[in-house]
Amino acid sequence: MAETSAPAAPQTGAEAPVSRVIEVTAKIAVPVVDRTGASKGTVEIDPADFGGKISKQLMHDVVLMYLANQRAGTHHTLRRGQVAGSTKKLFRQKGTGNARAGTKRTNKRRGGGTAKGPKPRDYEYHLPKKAVRAATRMAVLSKLLDNEVVVLDELNIAAPKTKEVVAVLKAIKVGKKNTDKGEVDVTLHDTTVLIGTEKLDRNVYRSARNIEGVKVLPAAEFNCYTVLKQKRLVLTKAALEALRAAGKSSE
Repeated sequence: MAETSAPAAPQTGAEAPVSRVIEVTAKIAVPVVDRTGASKGTVEIDPADFGGKISKQLMHDVVLMYLANQRAGTHHTLRRGQVAGSTKKLFRQKGTGNARAGTKRTNKRRGGGTAKGPKPRDYEYHLPKKAVRAATRMAVLSKLLDNEVVVLDELNIAAPKTKEVVAVLKAIKVGKKNTDKGEVDVTLHDTTVLIGTEKLDRNVYRSARNIEGVKVLPAAEFNCYTVLKQKRLVLTKAALEALRAAGKSSE
């Protein structure tokens, strides 16, 4: 995520404090393209519509929450009282010349139980809803700052057709890369993409769900983890306005 350079610290011998929150005030220009990748100008976005602040710590905490809530927690190990084997002492305590040994179920021996091993548990926990919503706005704002957002003027699909979405992704260029054959264009089809729609669009969802690395969500279902996980964010104009309206209503 892009950061603005901090002012130089006074020469006092102490290190400059690291800012935990990044303030964003300058307006951001986002390119608008059509389905063929042709430019349709830009749209100017006020960072205040998305809170105007980015906290890496808050986004980190929210991402950890989402990852923890995805854990099944079904891990299970057998303790010494649960493994098969006799509870008889292997040999007498003294006089054999061997180290003291208890039963064959001890965790010191092969086939014995596990000492303090994991048992099934629930990892789920929840941060405050306001913090989670703020982290989602920060994730979108960080994508805007890093020039990883593309706005589509429209994405209307009459019937579920995967090849239509693939054609759109291949048509939109987002950069260049050097290969053995020279410099080539990088398109949205070459990276992971989150496609945001205003509302649930079943045709767009069904057309894109089988494309590797592509996820489709309505703007109301965005979350910090999904926004940050995908490399690029593609929004329809209606979805962008929905995100703006949600950001303003939360102020």
